[in-house]
Amino acid sequence: MTTFSEITDQLAVQAIELPSWAFGNSGTRFKVFGSPGSPRSVEEKLADAAQVNKYTGLAPVVALHIPWDKHEDYAALRRYAEDLGIKLGTVNSNTFQDDIYKYGSLTNVDPAIRQRAIDHHLECIDIMRETGSTDLKIWLADGTNYPGQGSIRGRQDRLAESLQVIYDALDENQRLVLEYKFFEPAFYHTDVPDWGTSYVQVAALGDKAMVCLDTGHHAPGTNIEFIVMQLLRLGKLGAFDFNSRFYADDDLIVGAADPFQLFRILCEVIAGGGYGPDSGVAFMLDQCHNIEDKIPGQIRSVLNVQEQTAKALMVDREALAQAEVEGDVLGANAILMDAFNTDVRADLAAWRESRGLPADPMAAFLESGYLAKIAEERKGGKQLSWGA
Repeated sequence: MTTFSEITDQLAVQAIELPSWAFGNSGTRFKVFGSPGSPRSVEEKLADAAQVNKYTGLAPVVALHIPWDKHEDYAALRRYAEDLGIKLGTVNSNTFQDDIYKYGSLTNVDPAIRQRAIDHHLECIDIMRETGSTDLKIWLADGTNYPGQGSIRGRQDRLAESLQVIYDALDENQRLVLEYKFFEPAFYHTDVPDWGTSYVQVAALGDKAMVCLDTGHHAPGTNIEFIVMQLLRLGKLGAFDFNSRFYADDDLIVGAADPFQLFRILCEVIAGGGYGPDSGVAFMLDQCHNIEDKIPGQIRSVLNVQEQTAKALMVDREALAQAEVEGDVLGANAILMDAFNTDVRADLAAWRESRGLPADPMAAFLESGYLAKIAEERKGGKQLSWGA
């Protein structure tokens, strides 16, 4: 098995993009829970996100969600982020909360509503130019609840036409990343329900259009690592939205439900050339911290990804290939399991210290007093949530 000391150079290039909305209040479908010190502005979200990077060295980029993160001066917001030691990243569009999109946005049968949705994405592209972002991420709630409610074929055709207009507006250095989700909020059919539909749509657009894989957006039992392999094989995996689920789109801390699945996914990412700054694959989180504190939740998340990445990098690829050639089924499985079962926590702690980071980022953050500080400083005003 590859030793930990042999993978530190690869670990050092890991970067995980944080979602701005993870720092606001969130909750269940029935209640959004507030926390003392929750951000009241985009700037305060960024300040909290910078804490995660300060203690882990893993999170130098923060994704924005429009209009949740709408700002009067994006160039100034960009400078503010840079002063905190982070950058603004992916711009996420939102066509799932306005009443006008009740029957769909980019797929809507009404051309005026489709145009409004397109215009929103064009606005997002303008924001990207000011923030320095290169990725526009699109997730659509579009779909139907009842058979006969709408033409499934017609909606796909309208989606293709709408996406083409948005794609054509991209700058040379920008990408369109199309996310999929197999159900919810539409229950009979979703317009972009799976990786195949997303792939078909982005492949028709061109080289600057990619698929985004959200680890919580699949039916139970789906082999997500197979999808990762296939999209990498096709050159169309643009980004991950890492989270964890027990039942559906739970948006829990990544690795919380099934750390072995996260390990298997990362094994395929590494094997397929999807790891590292030159891979073109963005590692992102998409989580909501319903009852736990937000900043510690994000620290735990990025550390979980780092731990399973280290194990995946330690897999003996040559031995694995040889076992396959020899038909050694149990031997091949043992090679993989040896890497997964290796406890790398002490090695990671020592390595962090060698890089000027705390051995235990979570403990160091909690000891910093930052949570008590913002709870006192942020009294008054309106706390932000994932929906506003």
